[in-house]
Amino acid sequence: MKLIKVGTRGSRLAIAQTQIILDQLSKFYPDVKYEIVKIVTSGDLDKQHPLFSMDRKGIFEKELDESVLNNKVDFAIHSIKDVPTNIHTNLTISTIPKRESIKDVLISKKKMKLNNLPQGSVVGTSSLRRAIQLVLLRKDLKVKPIRGNIDTRIEKISKGEYDAIILAEAGLKRLAKTDVVSQVLGLNEFLPAPGQGALAIVCKKTNKNLIKFLSVLEHEPSRKSIEVERMFISKIGGGCRFPIGAYAISSKQNNNIKFFAKVFSADGSTQLFFNFDGKYNSPKSLGTRAAKYFVKKGAIKLAQGWDQAVIEWNKKVN
Repeated sequence: MKLIKVGTRGSRLAIAQTQIILDQLSKFYPDVKYEIVKIVTSGDLDKQHPLFSMDRKGIFEKELDESVLNNKVDFAIHSIKDVPTNIHTNLTISTIPKRESIKDVLISKKKMKLNNLPQGSVVGTSSLRRAIQLVLLRKDLKVKPIRGNIDTRIEKISKGEYDAIILAEAGLKRLAKTDVVSQVLGLNEFLPAPGQGALAIVCKKTNKNLIKFLSVLEHEPSRKSIEVERMFISKIGGGCRFPIGAYAISSKQNNNIKFFAKVFSADGSTQLFFNFDGKYNSPKSLGTRAAKYFVKKGAIKLAQGWDQAVIEWNKKVN
């Protein structure tokens, strides 16, 4: 009986995501056995600093991919938003399964909605993108960085450290914890991070048999959308501290991809927003075209203001 080793982070969410993928594979390959190998990443080791203050990409990805390269595992499962666009040349994102929800959600005391939170309420998020969109909606709220897994963050509300937090709906769905959600935030007000809600299965490019094996879980519309989003962020630049909201919706039937993107100045006074349309089979072209538009409109100048803003916000941790 064949045994396949699968690399993942050790968090409850990462294990849940991995198990979902393995359960799906088992429907196609009932005789295959899997061993889940938990791998500690640099992002897991540093539990003190806010994610936005870690000035490098791949903090939740590098060690997993190294395990694939070193043959410690056959493939690794990532949240695709953690995977840098310049993935190692010997690796490939072999499979993108069907994407989960791309939306953000609010979790708060007494299930209060965002508009009903009292003035001065403390809202926790690890994301600059969520923070700036929150400030634009409610300048009277206090946005504070937060670390920890989903359960830890939720617990901080009950302990009184935060009045509310914002998380990705996809993670809560995978953990079957949507009962804690106070409000699903609309896409008009909270654009998601590029890649939000999608998983990536990474293996060696040369392992053709494994790539074919994993292809049963490939969801083409999800890949098309992700390719637009990843090409967009790779071309727009601006560094890993530049918050970008973006998502694509792909329709093979209509031969169309709709792409929405927004970037912000650090003080929120300037926003660039646009929606683009492209052909279903040309996702990278659409992402490139959108990035060129944003650069032309001054996106890089907006990005430059974020480094000092991050330093200032980082002081709020303590």
